[in-house]
Amino acid sequence: MENALRRRGFVHVAGADEAGRGALAGPVVAAAVVLDSRGHIAGLRDSKLLTALQRERLYVEITGTARWAVASAPPGDVDRLNVHRASLDALRRAILALEPQPAFALVDGFRVPGLDLPQRAVVGGDRRCAAIAAASIVAKVIRDREMVRLHDVDPRYGFDRHKGYATRAHVDAVARFGYSDVHRRSFRPRSL
Repeated sequence: MENALRRRGFVHVAGADEAGRGALAGPVVAAAVVLDSRGHIAGLRDSKLLTALQRERLYVEITGTARWAVASAPPGDVDRLNVHRASLDALRRAILALEPQPAFALVDGFRVPGLDLPQRAVVGGDRRCAAIAAASIVAKVIRDREMVRLHDVDPRYGFDRHKGYATRAHVDAVARFGYSDVHRRSFRPRSL
């Protein structure tokens, strides 16, 4: 996809994706990546199809060779705006944080409002577009690291294991301890 856009004259093409949209706790993290058109990163694919070790290795390569930026929406923003709007806002801020600005943005799943540059929503983009796959990896690694940091602050919930998603252990911890400051109050798993 990026190469087709470059042939049409869009020199810098960004891919954007987010991580943490469906979690009960922690931020939504969005990343935007402009890959170096002269290089190839072997093994790029949707972050959900990679092991943690593969994501970490690719993260180092992506952040060492590409232009990238991240933005996040904390739990309070998710509760105030709703997860969809908070995710779109984080995606917009990540894309706009790229220097220089990209000529075109490919975004996983949705068009981003308030983005004053050409864009295309790509359904399943993290499996169809290298720059979106790279963005999915950057967002996932940064969010996972934040969830491990939050676990170090408050280990009662096991964020280091489930990264804030609604596993049985996480739901049981919420039932036992209640919500922490990093839980989304607007998210209620069925079993609570």
